[in-house]
Amino acid sequence: MEENKRWVLVTGGGPGGYVAAIRAAQLGARVTLVEREHLGGTCLNVGCIPTKCLLHSAELAIRLRGEAAEIGVKTAGVEIDFPQLMAHKNTVTQKLTGGIATLLKSNGVERLEGTASFTAPGEMEVRCADGTVQILRPDAIILATGSVNVIPPIPGLQENADCIDSTGALSMEELPESLAVIGGGVIGLELACAYAGFGTKVTVIELQDHVLPMLDGDVTRLGLMYLRKLGVALQLQTAVESVEPREGGGVRLLCRDHKKDAAVSYEADKVLVAVGRRPNTQALRLDLGGVAQEKGQILTDDHMRTNVPGVYAIGDCVKGVAQLAHTASAMGEVAAENICGLDSRYDESTNPTCVYLLPEAAAVGLTEEEARARGMEYETGKFPLAANGRALILDGGKGTVKIVAEKGSGKVLGMHIIGPHASDLIAEGAMALRMGATVEDLITTIHSHPTVSEAVREAALQVEKRAIHTKN
Repeated sequence: MEENKRWVLVTGGGPGGYVAAIRAAQLGARVTLVEREHLGGTCLNVGCIPTKCLLHSAELAIRLRGEAAEIGVKTAGVEIDFPQLMAHKNTVTQKLTGGIATLLKSNGVERLEGTASFTAPGEMEVRCADGTVQILRPDAIILATGSVNVIPPIPGLQENADCIDSTGALSMEELPESLAVIGGGVIGLELACAYAGFGTKVTVIELQDHVLPMLDGDVTRLGLMYLRKLGVALQLQTAVESVEPREGGGVRLLCRDHKKDAAVSYEADKVLVAVGRRPNTQALRLDLGGVAQEKGQILTDDHMRTNVPGVYAIGDCVKGVAQLAHTASAMGEVAAENICGLDSRYDESTNPTCVYLLPEAAAVGLTEEEARARGMEYETGKFPLAANGRALILDGGKGTVKIVAEKGSGKVLGMHIIGPHASDLIAEGAMALRMGATVEDLITTIHSHPTVSEAVREAALQVEKRAIHTKN
């Protein structure tokens, strides 16, 4: 090892781990990356990317069925070629994971295929796929093992092959006629949208009386309206108490409707279990490494340092942060930079949340409900995308843009969007928060026409009750 060249061990090759590895290598470190399965982690292989592939296909099918004739495109009939749909998803995934392998190689990152676990503080054992075992004592360790699906202890669930998790929903060989989704979180609702778009009858069963609490109430209400228009049935305040095989195949869910305090049941060809994710830290043997954790969630500071000197943690395995791919990537850069002598901190305040419904929703900063709960004096501005020319062209003008701003100063506190390209547009809100921008800054920034981004400026104008293309 070269003099003064730090050796960094990264455990996990997902969007946090591989980014951390590349950033550390850029800063001159010798880097070893341990990954037991696929580069890209859950996100690229069985999460973000494949889900968005299915949603893209579903959106195209919906538009061809419902809007094509209206805009002058006649189709003889729309059919779902499910095997080809899955093949396209696999092609995209393989291209991206192959790209990561190339990036790691070009940055000189050493790869070990295997599983890493602590044997002592600062020391890790790697059990490689070829059967060999290596004991590594690097200068620094970055834990980036991500998360795994939670399987609730519902009687009959695990024994039924027709009950699948999100990984199974992304690898089915045949399109089910009906699908029940246990859990109304982001994963459950995104896959509900995709399969509803393919023509599957979808029912979402959620224990709570609400869904998507991370979104502003106005955005959530619109999102639920669009879900129902897709044909998705939402059963809130309903608990799944047991699962049994349906005669002739499929599943029967025995439930309790807490609104009516009554027993109800639902049947489906497949059941998607999407009740959340938990840290994937069991194999790390954190106790042997002396790493502080709570229920498997690793405790860190904003430098991504654990309680053990030289040991860092990033991504879904960390306590108290959003379980998002871009969260992990940002943390990965922070950890690598601190290891290599820079002073870098993770700032959650500019972290956007994107929910890929049809249309998609995105948020950054405070919701109106959060501002109110904090006792803040605030103003809001909203602009309906039905009044935006580009949005009308793209999908008939579904959605809205909403800005929450501090009263008096006009400082942007939050931005909330549902509609076409919401996940792209939200970066403007994140930048506004990062720069401490005001609604006046957004207003005096010229936005090109015709674009959906004009709606952001119009929402800022509406905060000051001087919007041009909607009522004030």
